[in-house]
Order: sequence, then structure tokens, then C-alpha cells
Amino acid sequence: MPNYDFFNTEPVHGPTLRPQSIEEVDVRQSILEDLALKTLYMSGTLSVLQLSEKTRLSFEVAKELAFQLRTELLCQVTGMHGHVPQIAITSEGRSRAADLLTQNHYTGPAPVSLASYVDQVRIQSVRKVEVHANDVKRAFAHLVIDDGLLRQFGTSLNSGSSIFLYGPPGTGKTTVAETLSQVISQDAVWIPYAVEVEGEIITVYDAAIHKRVAESEPKDRDERWVLCQRPAVLVGGELTAEMLDLQYNPTTKFYVGPVQMKANNGVLIIDDFGRQRLRPEDLLNRWVVPLDRRIDFLTLAGGKKLEVPFEMLVVFASNMDPATLVDACFLRRIQTKIKIDGVTDEQFCEIFRRVANEHSVTFDPGVCADLIDFIRDVLKLELRQCYPRDIVNQVLWAARYEGKKPHLDHVSMAQAVEAYFLARS
Repeated sequence: MPNYDFFNTEPVHGPTLRPQSIEEVDVRQSILEDLALKTLYMSGTLSVLQLSEKTRLSFEVAKELAFQLRTELLCQVTGMHGHVPQIAITSEGRSRAADLLTQNHYTGPAPVSLASYVDQVRIQSVRKVEVHANDVKRAFAHLVIDDGLLRQFGTSLNSGSSIFLYGPPGTGKTTVAETLSQVISQDAVWIPYAVEVEGEIITVYDAAIHKRVAESEPKDRDERWVLCQRPAVLVGGELTAEMLDLQYNPTTKFYVGPVQMKANNGVLIIDDFGRQRLRPEDLLNRWVVPLDRRIDFLTLAGGKKLEVPFEMLVVFASNMDPATLVDACFLRRIQTKIKIDGVTDEQFCEIFRRVANEHSVTFDPGVCADLIDFIRDVLKLELRQCYPRDIVNQVLWAARYEGKKPHLDHVSMAQAVEAYFLARS
């Protein structure tokens, strides 16, 4: 596995100052009051400090919100914990909260405004990342790749645009795409928990995608934002047109951001391009404007269009001929095309040696040379990057079945080859 200790997780310019009053928060006061009331309704009695923690607002803002709710007779103070008031919702507040929950059930961290989100994404654009030879070599050190390809990778990353990786199956295109995302993860970016637009909530932060670097978060930051490594989002054959727009949940009545919104400031990998349920031409028609102008248009349930940034590196990976997938006009919009071919004898043996060492299996160069001859001369196949891993796995599985220590000799290799490759008539 690659070593990513070289990441520079110093945050870029961002929301490092926490709002100390309602006026300093970038969303309407009514939005914050509604959120606080729903939080009380769902949680029962809370201290003002607990309300602050649940909404990710400062104690000062939570205190102001509690005062406003008390003024409107929607909550009441039930006691003190030290110098911190304990508050509970009133019957009138409960009725009001029930009405609010019919509009949406969101009770998480307070959202940021759409304008703040747009500004922050632009500040953190992948186009502002500078990639150098050492960065690429360090990230790809766990793979066997020649310098010519590494140079192409570095050049394409500096474009901050789109890349088409193509070539035969088994040459490691998906692995290359995922590693490309690690190259630009050397700095950290701010991701909001949620975005508010005209009273609607869109959740953005996804713990399954966004890798938080909490140790680098400034103490007095705006806690509605999370400091993360630049995200990498991978979608394959499951990609549909619906996944490219806001996902509205009719039960919770708020939205989840689409895959490209979660990938903003990072990398979006479209794996096995051409094999999606969504046709290639439909996908690229959908992204004609985003790929050119760095803006995307999303649709709310009522039909209103939102303009949001499309600030990511898009990597298409396919074992199909690009010319058969899309026309020349679309291919032009994908700025860089890189062919990933098979490997040389020397590269094949080096991959085999590394895979064997990883699994503590003795490596014999002579056995590897015989395997190369068999693949090329008997099977009439090119050497592929996936073969060493897959064949070693066959050896490991057989050894586990036989209850013995795995060993790469001619016998175990012959059994693995027979199990792995299609029989030739």
C-alpha cells in the first residue's frame, strides 16, 4: 500500500472563524430558530451547550436562539447546570415543531448558505493544485509504471479538468484512477455538513466518502464545516441519470447532494465507462456545460434550477475504444486521453515479485519466466498487470484447501493457470 504520510493537511483559506452572533451566520435567523426548535422536539430537555453541539453553532449563537424561542413561548428554562440554562420545549413549541417537521425532518448541523458554499468551492478548486514529478512518483511508488506514463499522469493532473484512461481489461486503469486522486489529496479542503437554499436543505458531507482530518481543524473554526482530504468518488455500472441530480427523500423531506457535488474539489471516477445503465452520450450530454464552464445545474422538487460549482477532476476509465463510445465533439471536451497498455517482461516479473512478497510467498524468477512464455506463446495473450495478483490468489486458495504453506513452483503455477485461464480448444 502507498504511504500517504506526505499529505499536507494544513487547511486552505476557509471558515476558520466561528460566528459569534446570529447576525454573523450566513443563513436567515428563521432557519436557525426552526432548526433549534426541531432539535429540542427530537431530543427533549437540552442545555444551551448541548444545543450548540448538536447544531454545530457557537454557544453564543445557541444562547441567542434559546432566548428568541423563550420570547415566543416556544421553550422554557427548566433549571441550570452550573451557569448554563437547561431548556425544554413547551406545548406551543411542540405544536410548532410538528408543523415544521411536515416541511422537513432535518435536525443535524446547521447548514451554510449556497453563496458561502459556492465561494468556498471556488477557492479550493482542483485547478489551483500544482503537481510535480516527485508528487506523482511518491503516490505511484506501490505500482510498476514507466516514467513516460507518470509524466502523462502529472501533466493531466495539472489541467484540473478531465482524463480518459483507456486500454484492454486487466491493465490497472481503476487502480491508476484511484491513485491519481491520492496525488491531489496533499492538501485539505472544507466540506459543509449541509447547504440551505430557499428553505431547502441539501446534505453534502458523507463520512463514507469524505476523510476528515480533525487534528488539523482550527480550534475556533465554524463547525458547520468539516476539514477533509480532497474527496475521491468512484461510480461504476450502477450510475444512473437520477444519481446526477439532487436526491429528494419523500420521508425526511430534504435532499442529498449528487455524486458530483460530493466530489467537488476532488476527483470523480467514472469506472467501466460505457457499461453504465446511463448511455455514454446521455452522460456527456448532461455534462456538456459542466465540463466546459465548471458549473452544474441541479433541480429542486418544485422544478427550480440551482447553479452550483462543478470543480473536480473527472476521470473516465474504460476498456472500450473511446472513438466508439462518444463523438469527436465530446472527446474534445475530455482534455487528456491516456492509453494504459500491457506490461513488459521485466515489469511483469517485478509485479509478480511484489505480489508474492506481500503474501510472504517465495518468488522464483525462473517460474515467472516460464509463465510469461506460456501466456505469450501458448495462450497467445499479452501480459496484463492483473495476472500476477490473480494467479498468486489461486495458489493461496489451493494451499489453504490442502492445508499447506503456499509455494510458487511449477506444479502450483500449472494448477493456478489451469483454473484461471479459459481452456483453449
